Amino acid sequence: MIVTYNWLKEFVDFEMSPDELAHRLTMAGLEVDSMDFIGEGLDSVVTARLVSVDKHPDADKLTVCQVDYGQDTVQVVCGATNHKAGDVVALATVGTVLPGDFKIKKSKIRGMESFGMLCSEKELGLAQDSDGIMILSPDCEPGQPVFEVLGLKDVRYELGLTPNRPDCLSVLGVAREVSAMCGRSLNVNLPPLSEGDESTRALTSVTIEDAEYCPRYAARLIRGVKVGPSPDWLVRKLESVGQRSVNNVVDVTNFILMELGHPLHAFDYQRLAEGRIVVKRAASKEQFTTLDSVSRSLEKSDLVICDGQGAVALAGVMGGENSEVVAETVDILLESAYFNPLAIRRTSKRLSLRSEASHRFERGADIAMVPVALDKAAALIVQVAGGVVCKGMIDEFPRPLAERKVTLAVQRVNEILGLKLGMDDIQAHLLSIGLEVQPVEEKDIDRLVVTIPSFRPDLERDIDLVEEVARLNGYDNIPVTMPAGRMLCHLPPQHLREVKRLRDVMVAAGFNETVNYSFVAPEAWDRLELSDDDPRREPVKILNPLTEDQSVMRTSLVPSLLECVTRNVAYQNSDLHLFELRPVFLTHTDDVLPIEKWRLCAVLCGRREQEGWRQNDEKVDFYDLKGVVEQILDSFNVAKVTWDGSSSENFLHPGKSCTLKQKKTVLGTLGEVHPKVLAAFDIDQPVYLLDLDFEQLLMAAGGHGGFSALSRFPQVARDSAFLVDEDIPFSEISEVLNRSTGKLVEDIVLFDVYRGKGIPEGKKSLAIRVRYRSDDRTLKDEEIQKAHDKIVKALIAKLGAEIR
Repeated sequence: MIVTYNWLKEFVDFEMSPDELAHRLTMAGLEVDSMDFIGEGLDSVVTARLVSVDKHPDADKLTVCQVDYGQDTVQVVCGATNHKAGDVVALATVGTVLPGDFKIKKSKIRGMESFGMLCSEKELGLAQDSDGIMILSPDCEPGQPVFEVLGLKDVRYELGLTPNRPDCLSVLGVAREVSAMCGRSLNVNLPPLSEGDESTRALTSVTIEDAEYCPRYAARLIRGVKVGPSPDWLVRKLESVGQRSVNNVVDVTNFILMELGHPLHAFDYQRLAEGRIVVKRAASKEQFTTLDSVSRSLEKSDLVICDGQGAVALAGVMGGENSEVVAETVDILLESAYFNPLAIRRTSKRLSLRSEASHRFERGADIAMVPVALDKAAALIVQVAGGVVCKGMIDEFPRPLAERKVTLAVQRVNEILGLKLGMDDIQAHLLSIGLEVQPVEEKDIDRLVVTIPSFRPDLERDIDLVEEVARLNGYDNIPVTMPAGRMLCHLPPQHLREVKRLRDVMVAAGFNETVNYSFVAPEAWDRLELSDDDPRREPVKILNPLTEDQSVMRTSLVPSLLECVTRNVAYQNSDLHLFELRPVFLTHTDDVLPIEKWRLCAVLCGRREQEGWRQNDEKVDFYDLKGVVEQILDSFNVAKVTWDGSSSENFLHPGKSCTLKQKKTVLGTLGEVHPKVLAAFDIDQPVYLLDLDFEQLLMAAGGHGGFSALSRFPQVARDSAFLVDEDIPFSEISEVLNRSTGKLVEDIVLFDVYRGKGIPEGKKSLAIRVRYRSDDRTLKDEEIQKAHDKIVKALIAKLGAEIR
């Protein structure tokens, strides 16, 4: 919304400076986005009389003018055609800086010297367009500043209004706020209206067929007008707020729109079939051409203004091309109405048709302003276009809006705002913005009954009135207090802390976390080659799934993660370290909620190292994934774990996978994904997968591992090589070693496995290194040999090993 300093002063006699007014408006909730000082720094643009106007000797479209500006007569070359000798014009003298940072300099144009510039309204920032230079009244004395002579020095404010303040979409609405903030009276000047002898009702009629969409419609008939240019004062008013002049009749309706905030529309009475108005809903797919010459398809939800035959305007949005006021118009039917905001918003949005009228109607116009705006517009049209106003106003008001009253407790106002305002103070604030206030005392509680006027549709509850009191009293006057409260620190549940710890381990190992939907397709279990009796084939079904591919809750994270691998490989991203840590949902045996268990699923595939000139092309294998599992076990202090290669999942390769156990408890499985499963997921490279039961991992986790001091004494290592049967897994060998070691053994490492020349068929050679160390002394050879012999004897006795 744009308003000007001088226009506001016509309503309120305030004494604030332009800068102070901007600050006060902003603090009252009407934020000033920008200020434009019209005419500032342009005193060097002066009135001047054209002594002579001659054609340029070397240019057909230029004239050479001798210009008298009081102090001297100078020569100016001009490109306009609308001037003649004797005209008074606006001369920008040499050195003037016009809007747009355009500086006037002495110049030579086609060989003729020019000492200044004859200005148009556009060049002075007074209009967006102009047809020629500005021609002033012949009574103006040369040498006077143009902006002072015309009274155009002003300040333009652009306000950033919130959608809940439709009352401020007018100069009157903003002036009402200025009146409240400075304590001065609001003066609404309504010109006298003279009526002729002809009766309006005898010549036309108004019928409202849809009172829900149009609760009120008023009209006046003006006969004998002469459509033409508007007087200068009206053009200047509209241009000061960014409006373009059309003709005197349309300009009056736009003037009332900007000043009073109520949209009006003028119809050419002679072009109305049967000379009457009908307000009704449009027919479905009805075609209607608006003033912008665009044919629009209407719907039954659109409200139209019709004559005796069809639509002549799109109610509250835009008039029709078939009834617009033109130069030949003599009689005018002037409309002032109130339309349902929801209806106007729906139509405007659907048609993508925005106008100044729809902007106001869809936010809530003032139904009480209908006759006031109509009478003032009629009086101004007679003033600028002539004619006679027919006797009487047609004012159809079938559905008056209910009066709204809100009760406001003084104590509640002070509690919310932290102030100590009395009832009289609050009442004075509310009265200053046009609200009707009646004090009521009930059982020692001061209350106010506030009647909400129709121009404030945003005030619905007592809290809205509290906000009005706050801004009128001044936001600056609200005391600044520090909030009282306690700082509480709540640790997340232990389970979630453990989830975070496992995530940190996986990220530290170089994995990226994925997040997939908890819904999968029922066919997912067939792709995993699960057996028919596998309980994971009985998922929880979704009652209203979005698609068949997301119709059941997942009982395993494996399908989702393999699909993620499929998508990445399809995009040529085949070096993957991915994991997902999320719950799965298992059907309960009883008719209760499903069991929700957290699981960790991780995949490895592609190169072991990132691509680069110093990196090799080795691919990941089972032992890369095994190393990650060992990191997890160490982080959670899980001890006495065995790697059972005799059993695993159906979706893992039987010879390249194992089950992770602690005694008889299964912690999870890991290994290479079965080729059939890879084919089912369209993956053409080896993938290594870990599926870990997080709940069982937590149950198997030990306490804190503790700390031990570093020994000050040296270690002694003994290496030994054994021949064992090929089918004996190292897990059995490790178990025997762990049982036979004493306190002196610090570490046992398998550092070589050999099959081939010199090794009998069916046998393999395992080389182990045992490190011995004591915390309190240097070990002797006899102690070390005794401990080592014990280990060797255990391997020979338990596994039939042979010393090489």
